[in-house]
Amino acid sequence: MGWVAPVAVPEQEIPCSRRKWPISYGSVGIVTIFADAVIILSAGILAGIAYHVWVTGAPGDVVQYTGVAAVVAALFISLMRGSGMYRPSELFILRRQIRTVCRCWGAVFLLLAAAVFALKIGQNLSRGTSLLFAATGLCALVVHRIWWRNLLTRGMDGQRFSGRKIVLITDPRSQDDSSLPKALTSLGFRLEHHFKLPPPQPGSRARAETIAQAIARVRGSEVEQIVVGADLSYWPQLRDLIAQLRILPLPVNVIPVGAISEVFRQPSREVGNAVSIEVQRAPLNPFEFTAKRALDVIMAGVGLVVLSPLLLLVAIAIKLDSPGPVFFRQRRCGFNGRTFQIVKFRTMRVQEDGETVRQAQRHDSRVTRLGRWLRRSSIDELPQLFNVLGGSMSLVGPRPHALIHDTEFDKVVSNYAFRHRVKPGVTGWAQVHGCRGPTPTPRDIERRVEYDLWYVDNWSFGLDFSILIQTLVEVLRSRNAC
Repeated sequence: MGWVAPVAVPEQEIPCSRRKWPISYGSVGIVTIFADAVIILSAGILAGIAYHVWVTGAPGDVVQYTGVAAVVAALFISLMRGSGMYRPSELFILRRQIRTVCRCWGAVFLLLAAAVFALKIGQNLSRGTSLLFAATGLCALVVHRIWWRNLLTRGMDGQRFSGRKIVLITDPRSQDDSSLPKALTSLGFRLEHHFKLPPPQPGSRARAETIAQAIARVRGSEVEQIVVGADLSYWPQLRDLIAQLRILPLPVNVIPVGAISEVFRQPSREVGNAVSIEVQRAPLNPFEFTAKRALDVIMAGVGLVVLSPLLLLVAIAIKLDSPGPVFFRQRRCGFNGRTFQIVKFRTMRVQEDGETVRQAQRHDSRVTRLGRWLRRSSIDELPQLFNVLGGSMSLVGPRPHALIHDTEFDKVVSNYAFRHRVKPGVTGWAQVHGCRGPTPTPRDIERRVEYDLWYVDNWSFGLDFSILIQTLVEVLRSRNAC
């Protein structure tokens, strides 16, 4: 096969009216974080001053407004960053941005409300200022997301991001390299030349000559970086190319293309002398897990204290209504398949926990007179707050089933076991959508699991808070309760 001439793509001329912006595409996330911090601090300070001027005629304690706003900003930015919402690619997805902003903002104020209640410092904070801050801050963040997304879109279309002058070298054997020049140009890189390497052939020097031409073109020029787009399946040839480029005192970056490039889109970290690639992340990162656990402990603890008179009255009523223990205990499958004992008020005359566990049906003869009312009002579920405090359950999560039912459902529904990637909950996304009571058909089980898996994949503090509020409505409706 004869020599294949290299293809050089000259730098595209950019109209003078399209001036380069002073930021690069890679720094968009940092700029967004800084802007969010300024917006939240401004909203907190202005809300405090405006409210106190309106009520008292004086600006109030500006230092306190600043401190509270700084705490809110730190928590909000941490949650957004943990959710990956500051990645440049994510900032273009407006609907997801707004949804996550609302959830994280609500979660921050829910956490602060719980902290204020637990520490008994409510008298030092103005409720009016807090409400005004929450409303104005959320509106400002949403408006910022809309404006910023439109600005980034114009920057991508107009190729206005600032970037380095580069030379691109690609291998035609890579099927996904055709879009690289346009992608790099849209991100602000100034593409000086594009060399396409001919495929290696025995006895042919075409590839070596093309590489030599690329090196000669870069020498003495103002090129700042060399970018190589290649399929890593051809690593021996790629390693030889990189070795030849070492003669140039410039950074060389490889952009993987082809099927193996999907691996490099995942987070990675060093493990000794090796590199670990995270191909599947945990449903909750360490910060989210700690925050959710703290919320569970605070709300379950407060709930048990507030509801203790009711719990005592129900326990006495159960003992008077029918013979047997006050509490019903049954083994359930929890996080990562671990077995735990769920605690509920006893509503039946039986204590099934073995190879045969029959689900409760409407007008079930096993249910006691008091038990029927307890089940309809969901009061029988309240002792599960002890499970929440113990760590085997969470306030919100997929509802746990008896062990024998878990085995049966796993055979009927694919991906059923994915529910165990998070702790089971006292209430869940399926329950607020009416999935309560028995599951007589496979479709009933599938529908419930669909809701559970959606919750696992889309967890947020805002979603948990929304489920807790909707649960109160469901309890009052008594839909599908038996």
